[in-house]
Amino acid sequence: MKINQRMRALAVGLLLALAMAPVVVAGKTSTPKATTASKAVPDSEPSMSPSKDIVQNVDGAKDLATLAAAMKATKLADTLAGVGPYTLFAPRDKAFAALPADTHDRLLKPGNEAALARDLGYHVVPGRLTTKDLAKAVAAGGGSAALKTIEGDSITISRDADRWAIIDDNGNVAHITVANLKQSNGVIMVIDQVLTP
Repeated sequence: MKINQRMRALAVGLLLALAMAPVVVAGKTSTPKATTASKAVPDSEPSMSPSKDIVQNVDGAKDLATLAAAMKATKLADTLAGVGPYTLFAPRDKAFAALPADTHDRLLKPGNEAALARDLGYHVVPGRLTTKDLAKAVAAGGGSAALKTIEGDSITISRDADRWAIIDDNGNVAHITVANLKQSNGVIMVIDQVLTP
């Protein structure tokens, strides 16, 4: 009985610690107020230079290796090395690893570059958008905003508690874990899930 009570107390303590974990926003951290909802542990900010373009920064960023390889396997790297500007919602390696086996194979196996290019393009929005711009769009939209991607379909942006949520065409929800990473030709927002059109 005492062991169960200790385990419960430990679990509650862990949830409270996670709820107070800092959120990374381009070089700044802030600790959110405690709420009853549990929070995900934020990702560390990838090392990026605002003088480099999106492709150069993704290529050199820790934990964006799968995205970098996927961009090179398609023509998206050529697009995102251009003038832009673009906003890239960049899934971390662990987001690609968490894909169901059939989706992972459909996207990342050789010969499937067309499907991969389509899905990667679904992560890119024209323009240089920061969370300030997202907030304006969401306020104007009454709580959500649709952003058209270069793939042609739209993603929906909203607030989920104190986090930015991106909802894809299939109803899957990704969250921005690192925001406002300035690039010479746009902005990168790191996300925790792969979006699918």
